[in-house]
Amino acid sequence: MNCGERIEKAFSNGVILPLHKHSRYVVFGDCHRGTGNMSDNFLRNQHLYFAALEHYYMEGFYYLEPGDGEELWENRSLRRIQDSHRNVYEQFECFKRRKRFCKIYGNHDMELRKELPESIILENHEGGRNICIIHGHQADFFNSVCWRISRFLVRYVWKPLEQFGVNDPTSAARNYRKLHKYEKCMLETAQKKDIYLLAGHSHRPHLIERELYINAGSCVHPWGITAIEIENMQLSLVKWYMGTRKDGTLYVQREVLEGEIPVL
Repeated sequence: MNCGERIEKAFSNGVILPLHKHSRYVVFGDCHRGTGNMSDNFLRNQHLYFAALEHYYMEGFYYLEPGDGEELWENRSLRRIQDSHRNVYEQFECFKRRKRFCKIYGNHDMELRKELPESIILENHEGGRNICIIHGHQADFFNSVCWRISRFLVRYVWKPLEQFGVNDPTSAARNYRKLHKYEKCMLETAQKKDIYLLAGHSHRPHLIERELYINAGSCVHPWGITAIEIENMQLSLVKWYMGTRKDGTLYVQREVLEGEIPVL
């Protein structure tokens, strides 16, 4: 089974949600929430993320998470992750009570595959293309078919070496050749199926007008976090980061990087 076939198979194990002119969705990918220790890459941006969560909750957005929300390759205990970031999971409960929450699994939280769907289909009720959301590891043979081997290497080889600045060469987020191959597969599949294909996995945010492949980026960038907003049948790529006022005080700032691109 090639990468395109693995992606298409993921569509059959998905949740269908409506997409229309009143829809408001926000997509945060690759949070990699850990246990609050020095290897927890989410920790440095947790304040940005929580501020963004509160904003989207108050503004009536539906929260979508396309996999790798929890870092279960480096950590074995989901409960420890939830305890370390209790404020985030309490906010999730607020979204759930309003029926505005849906997440799928990725390769780093593959252990949740019996509890979570593999994809989300935003079914377009306005006559345009559907938006199909997957994590994206389906386009990466080593991190999908061989995910147990990848998990072993991350947990027992790359995690200790990361503390000395050694990057994982099997990761699409850190290997340019793998990144190029990954994006090529995603774009070709989107064109073949004539859909918008929205993913994460690569950690590289991507939104270009007239291109059908979209990437939400991640919440572990050194300079902030990124997300895709879907509102008024338009797509926007946004960044949340720390800004500075003239008096020297810091504040959480939202910036539109690309948008507002119509969903056609």
